[in-house]
Amino acid sequence: MASLKEIRSRIKSVSSTRKITSAMKMVSGAKLKKAQRAIENSIPYVSKLCSIVDNFIISLDDDQLPALSREREIKKVAIIVVSSNNSLCGAFNSNALKAFVSTYKSYRDEKKQIVVYPIGKKITESVQRLGIKKKKSGIDIAKLDYDDVYAFGGQLINDFLEKRIDKVHFIHNHFKSSASQVIIHKTLLPFFPKQTEICESVDKNVDYIIEPNKTELINELLPKLIKLELFSGLQDSIAAEHAARAIAMQIATDNADKLTQDLKLSYNKMRQASITNEIITIIGGAEAIK
Repeated sequence: MASLKEIRSRIKSVSSTRKITSAMKMVSGAKLKKAQRAIENSIPYVSKLCSIVDNFIISLDDDQLPALSREREIKKVAIIVVSSNNSLCGAFNSNALKAFVSTYKSYRDEKKQIVVYPIGKKITESVQRLGIKKKKSGIDIAKLDYDDVYAFGGQLINDFLEKRIDKVHFIHNHFKSSASQVIIHKTLLPFFPKQTEICESVDKNVDYIIEPNKTELINELLPKLIKLELFSGLQDSIAAEHAARAIAMQIATDNADKLTQDLKLSYNKMRQASITNEIITIIGGAEAIK
């Protein structure tokens, strides 16, 4: 049985840990609000651009489709998977890893060549432990920069056009709500209309006046939209990470409170028992003297 000194030490240790988890929860909450604002600011632009491009592509015949929207036999697949750089965010990273492993095995069973682009230290370490070859994306998820995403997106587009890859599969956590994050699978390339939740509904009755022509405009806008889809997915993953960490730290703080109460109860019971034993000993000694 633990002594009173040991229990006091544990209470002090748990209280110190609680201060840390509580502070981390508040920090994650503040970062989540910032990430949400970033997403909200970009949604109107991405949504409208998506609607316009979808409207154009849907109106084209199969032989008129842009090169980035044309399906072909899949021989080589690029998988982009996103995690966080740090832990203490619940099942955030493990869910991304499970989704990646399942997708990787699926393509491997179909005898496809696979190139993996892990974004985030945790998934990079996991891919390395699994013995899977990986390539660098040049993106730091902790310091997300659009120029880095733009360059990486351009690389993927060039690889697709040059037929070095035939499909780009994008896996990331989606910020559904502050209490819920779900895994999203997207096909970035080839590009299919209506593949994003934030895209406005396509109005087939809209008749745009286009200069110089529809094909040139699509070829100009589509690469920008694909890069924006990649950037939006990364922003979404960042928001989901902060939400997951805030929840995990709240649970840890609540558990620390409960454990502290239990320890204090045990301490008080043991202290009361010790005092009672001392009183009994004193009374026994006094009776013996009589």
